Amino acid sequence: MPDGPLIVQSDKTLLLEIDHPLSTECRKAIAPFAELERAPEHIHTYRLTSLGLWNARAAGHDAEMVIDTLLKYSRYAVPHALLVDIAESMARYGRLRLESDPVHGLIMITSDRAVLEEVLRSKRIRPLVGDRIDAETVAVHPSERGHIKQALLKIGWPAEDSAGYVDGEFHEIALREEGWKIREYQRHAAEGFWHGGSGVVVLPCGAGKTIVGAAAMAEAKATTLILVTNTVAARQWRDELLRRTTLTADEIGEYSGAKKEVRPVTIATYQVMTTRRGGVYTHLDLFDSRDWGLIIYDEVHLLPAPIFRFTADIQSRRRLGLTATLIREDGLEGDVFSLIGPKRFDVPWKEIEAQGYIAPADCVEVRVTLTEEERLAYATAEPDARYRYCATTVSKTEIVEELALRHKADQVLIIGQYLEQIDEIGAYLNVPVIKGDTPVKERERLYQSFRIGEISCLVVSKVANFSIDLPEATIAIQVSGSFGSRQEEAQRLGRILRPKADGRGARFYSVVARDTIDQDFAQHRQRFLAEQGYSYRIIDGDDVINGSADI
Repeated sequence: MPDGPLIVQSDKTLLLEIDHPLSTECRKAIAPFAELERAPEHIHTYRLTSLGLWNARAAGHDAEMVIDTLLKYSRYAVPHALLVDIAESMARYGRLRLESDPVHGLIMITSDRAVLEEVLRSKRIRPLVGDRIDAETVAVHPSERGHIKQALLKIGWPAEDSAGYVDGEFHEIALREEGWKIREYQRHAAEGFWHGGSGVVVLPCGAGKTIVGAAAMAEAKATTLILVTNTVAARQWRDELLRRTTLTADEIGEYSGAKKEVRPVTIATYQVMTTRRGGVYTHLDLFDSRDWGLIIYDEVHLLPAPIFRFTADIQSRRRLGLTATLIREDGLEGDVFSLIGPKRFDVPWKEIEAQGYIAPADCVEVRVTLTEEERLAYATAEPDARYRYCATTVSKTEIVEELALRHKADQVLIIGQYLEQIDEIGAYLNVPVIKGDTPVKERERLYQSFRIGEISCLVVSKVANFSIDLPEATIAIQVSGSFGSRQEEAQRLGRILRPKADGRGARFYSVVARDTIDQDFAQHRQRFLAEQGYSYRIIDGDDVINGSADI
């Protein structure tokens, strides 16, 4: 019997022994179809889900590949019933297809008549379809293309969308060739998206997702709407497009709280798109303001619900989602799959690191012991206030300040969730603080001062989680976060993964209160990074204070 690193169980869980010599190889092999659930020191638990298997199927992996991988690495015999379940789950994808018909317009066609009969009896599906054309085909109302894909996914029959796309309004866009060269994985990512028509590209923070977007725009050669997280990100996109493509400043518009420019390439923020007046989303008509040939969703895992609703109505436009992780804490990964598209390209973070395109990172969890007074106050706090209390104790703040002082020769980001806490740290260290009410111009000035080394330490709230380019940041110190958010952990590590000019690695500290809910949340937060091959070493806060810790 083979002595593999994996134990495959009939409840669809996979147990991976981390100390096994084949664990890294096995983790890479199962990553396309399995999701990490728990990541303690020695045994990591993955789970097989229908959505994960369908994403793998849409990306070109078949059931035979999944089954062969499990058989290759499993220590014990793989339950036969599980293998059958995998094959049947993956076979569900594509039994229904959406196609364009010259006579009937949008149609749904099946390779399995019984499946069509089943779904047509669903209350979710019935209002979305038109006349029955023949035994295997039914007309679909063109305006319901997105809604029917959502509904079919929910009832377990994900449709393959082959109905094609409109070209949109032509606009010449090409990549500049002087002074830089697109990386091979960026080119593969753009090609994978383009051949698939729509979908999501998953790349680590700092790996150049904007370049993938630019390459997709060069393929489309059409007017493009780009949706981003905030105004700072919008201006970074603009600068990168001016640097990497033939677009001029006059061809790129910003659609934000400050400006309302609609141009051949328009960059809009999620915030302005979801602004409501009198219960009405007043800016969603931007989607209809031009004959867009391509819509790009930056940080697609953050896509707000109103944008999903409108995206359902524009399925004839090519859609590209860019993200470092498909994890959504609201559980709406299925809506990304059905409305933006399946995962078209993914590459492990460690693989990009090995190629030298992102900095190697050392992840350190600093466990802080609360004082007796703090422990008693935590124990008697109301349940919904406990995390805030243990995340903002004086004991934690003292550790953060000590770490910042020990790294005063480095470019340091201190990241927190609670404004009073980050204000206190900023005041103690006498360094600038960036938070939600910091004006955009002031944010840009401080970020630029940090980039050129005039400022060596910044304290930031969650506004800096996403789409902020700070290449020389080498140290991140996380003092508090959004409870157990895995996506936030990934994004915060991503702030320091840009390759450094001197080749240095990065270090990510997470300061955690021992024996509290903070410690439980930390374990949950670290799951995604563990899936990517990062491990957290644990040091004691007392050792930081007395100088004996390896930092």
